[in-house]
Amino acid sequence: MDLKSELHKRTKLFTAYWQRYLVEKKPATLYRAAYHLPQSGGKHLRPCVALLACESVHGNPEAVLPFASALELMHNFTLVHDDIMDKSTLRRNVPTVHTQYGEPTAILSGDLLFAKTFEALQDVSVDFSCFKELTRELIQCIQEICEGQQLDMEFQQHTTVTEQEYFEMIHKKTAVLFRLAARGGGILGNGSPKEIQGLTTYGTSLGLAFQIWDDYLDISSSETVLGKDIGNDIRNGKKTLIAVHALSQATGNDKKTINSIFGHKNASEKDVRTILSLVHKLGSVDYAKQTACTYSNTAQHALDVLPESEAKELLLQLAQYAIQREK
Repeated sequence: MDLKSELHKRTKLFTAYWQRYLVEKKPATLYRAAYHLPQSGGKHLRPCVALLACESVHGNPEAVLPFASALELMHNFTLVHDDIMDKSTLRRNVPTVHTQYGEPTAILSGDLLFAKTFEALQDVSVDFSCFKELTRELIQCIQEICEGQQLDMEFQQHTTVTEQEYFEMIHKKTAVLFRLAARGGGILGNGSPKEIQGLTTYGTSLGLAFQIWDDYLDISSSETVLGKDIGNDIRNGKKTLIAVHALSQATGNDKKTINSIFGHKNASEKDVRTILSLVHKLGSVDYAKQTACTYSNTAQHALDVLPESEAKELLLQLAQYAIQREK
């Protein structure tokens, strides 16, 4: 069973459905800005996780499509605002929204996507108690994402950040949306409490593995392959797991070099390459890779509670893909 082709099937089902939330209205500039990222592609992993989670407990994946749309709209809303805060110029191999349309319109377009998140959620066909639970969990997820992003920005001003603080940040900023995707899919598929809990653990661990691997790719990939700026984490002083480990391990001249370059917005390409060399030398890149692998394994073991199925096998493969992908 080929993961890529199976994900493509579900992505095709999802994208055909969620186009209804991407209808252009007036003022045209606002809607074009709002749909700039959604229409530029993306992996649609969170919707796929929701669909597969539903299938894994023998639910009807079509029942998840409005919820999956809400997840993807919210994800894109966070990307628009994150890119503004990080001053990123490239996303999915296209200019970021604020680069293309200016910051004021980009902020509004993110707000519009946020509103459309709840428009999509309104279309979920469940009883009131289930709808209330999904709404409450979505709201909690948004709050945690905002908390995580604030921590991420504050950490850029800190000289050191502990691993515990780092994991709190990425749990809130990234893992909670994967958690909600898997958990919501299980709920909408009428899974048992044990199955839903297993999927919740799966989603959380998958999200952690995914984010740590993203940190690794920012260090190890190329701009062409990744589709976004390389070295931004270094220039922005992002406390990724690689940075946290390197800052804790470096001594002497190595520590002085890192402190003199890390977090400097105008760091040259040569400076960035110097940091890249150091984090490899300190073992920080290998440490991050191993940690991502550990979370991938945790995600896979969490699925032991599910019956054997094609969907379960695809979820297992997805956890492996999270630490094998090139972008």
